[in-house]
Amino acid sequence: MRKPQRLLVIAGSDSGGGAGIQADIKTATSLGVYAMTAVTAVTVQDTQGVHAVHPIPANLVRAQIISVLSDIGADAIKIGMLGSVAVIEAVAQALSSHGAGLPLVVDPVMVAKGGASLLEDEAGNALIANLFPRATLVTPNAPEAAALTGLPVDTVADYARAGNALLNTGAGAVLVKGGHSEGETVTDVLVTKESVQRLAAPRIDTRSTHGTGCTLASAIACGLAQGLPLLDAIKRARSYVQEAIRTAPGFGHGHGPLNHMQANRAPQAGNDFPAAPTPGTRWGKV
Repeated sequence: MRKPQRLLVIAGSDSGGGAGIQADIKTATSLGVYAMTAVTAVTVQDTQGVHAVHPIPANLVRAQIISVLSDIGADAIKIGMLGSVAVIEAVAQALSSHGAGLPLVVDPVMVAKGGASLLEDEAGNALIANLFPRATLVTPNAPEAAALTGLPVDTVADYARAGNALLNTGAGAVLVKGGHSEGETVTDVLVTKESVQRLAAPRIDTRSTHGTGCTLASAIACGLAQGLPLLDAIKRARSYVQEAIRTAPGFGHGHGPLNHMQANRAPQAGNDFPAAPTPGTRWGKV
């Protein structure tokens, strides 16, 4: 039997299952990737908001990463909620010693869908200094891009300016997401050293959008683990998220979760999603 590629997710747990580690595992499994985790926080969370957060000590976060990478290895890494400067620095140390050279997608989770803060105020600079230079891709939404750059991020042109500013931190590429904007079209802007590209799709009128950022970043990381070029990984991930929103189950009384399970067909040829390439031989330890 052909082995799946491996994705290590470093993020917080969502008890409601719509975002965080739970969404990441569902996404990876649906896309045919083996998910491993380093949990950074346990949250009391549902579709109506984040009600409490219990951070995991930084040394335990670091130990989870090193244990997984030393034994199982990985083909890509996705980072979500980190919460504090101490955890950011611990993650950076672990990746320096055990994850160098792996594709890395950093989703700078700062505020939950319901408005709860998920990152210490002073931790943004630590995130930029310690992890952005390692990143293959950084995926802020518009409010996060504004907070990280100090620039206004209201228009698609603003997305490009903020993306360029974040690219200058050393990131390989930046995808500024437009889901928070108004209008009938959602436009994301991908900024690389070579180009600025707009990726647009019709907005789906729904409240079932909890975990879209986590899900998109993990889907992109899965594509990179499977050997897809960055743009193809992003396009497949966007299609997957759009379908997951369109077919959402409608759970909860607030911002409901996506339908991650619809993507069980995603890696197969002959459907709406581009197939991942045939896996190679990258099965040794990191």
